[in-house]
Amino acid sequence: MTTSATRVIGKSGIEIFPLAFGGNVFGWTADEQRSHELLDRFTEGGGNLIDTADSYSEWADDEHVGGESETIIGSWLRGRDRSSVVIATKVAKYSKRPGLSPANVAAAADESLQRLGTDYIDLYYAHEEDPNVPIEQTAQAFDDLVRAGKIRAIGVSNFSAESTEAWLKVSRDNGWAEPVAIQPHYNLVHRNDYEEHLAPLAARENLAVLPYWSLASGFLTGKYREPVEQGDSPRAGAASKYAVPAGLAVIDQLDEIAHAHQTSIATIALAWLLTKPQVVAPNASASRVDQVAGLLAVGEVELTADEVAALDQISTWGH
Repeated sequence: MTTSATRVIGKSGIEIFPLAFGGNVFGWTADEQRSHELLDRFTEGGGNLIDTADSYSEWADDEHVGGESETIIGSWLRGRDRSSVVIATKVAKYSKRPGLSPANVAAAADESLQRLGTDYIDLYYAHEEDPNVPIEQTAQAFDDLVRAGKIRAIGVSNFSAESTEAWLKVSRDNGWAEPVAIQPHYNLVHRNDYEEHLAPLAARENLAVLPYWSLASGFLTGKYREPVEQGDSPRAGAASKYAVPAGLAVIDQLDEIAHAHQTSIATIALAWLLTKPQVVAPNASASRVDQVAGLLAVGEVELTADEVAALDQISTWGH
């Protein structure tokens, strides 16, 4: 790990390389062998944070039942030094383990541990809010996991600022372990939701921010420069919706800065996120081994103040 690039997940003390490798591709667009090769390349290059969820990749098709990503990570982990990697996974969205009731959280954590072949999870996220369960019950269930040594730190993903604050408050009132990280949808072409509502809370509470869709479903790699039909490529359809003049102007600016740094557009898009307060590791995935180097390069790129300002200005439409 590059020492100068290392970040810490909030108040947890957990040190990470400033990029979370997205495990959504494992067992979906990357089979087991390819997934192992991707993980090898990522960790050999200095990366250590692997992000997954119990539901990955249930969404893909009828043959995918969920749990594939965790199982593949577990098979890769066998025979390796567990302490050399930081594993984040999530509960709430898996159809077999939906929601955040205490019983479900406890059972889902045990099942994730079994699939991962480990006795602890470094960062355990509530994957989405559950309006049917009082926040006190969920907060206590996560605290129970911390006390049992099954998880090291708590995170929330897709939570509003209000719900995140409520979890923090009830945890403090009861002396329970508090969330230390949030995982919002945040990137150069989707800024408003995070910057207006969650960023002030993250700064006030020293919450680590680990954005997902950091590359806007691939749009911020520069690959999609015109709209395409959803068709056979859901990812392309999702990415190309940003291929409007304002979005393409962002790509042009990224291209210019990438050229100056002799790196990729994607690397610069990730580096921009890392200039924002509290952001410790954008989440990005790769299906090909040759794509991993561009992600890892974010640990070496330092944008100038002028470059950050230019990207801030050109992407204001993302508000």
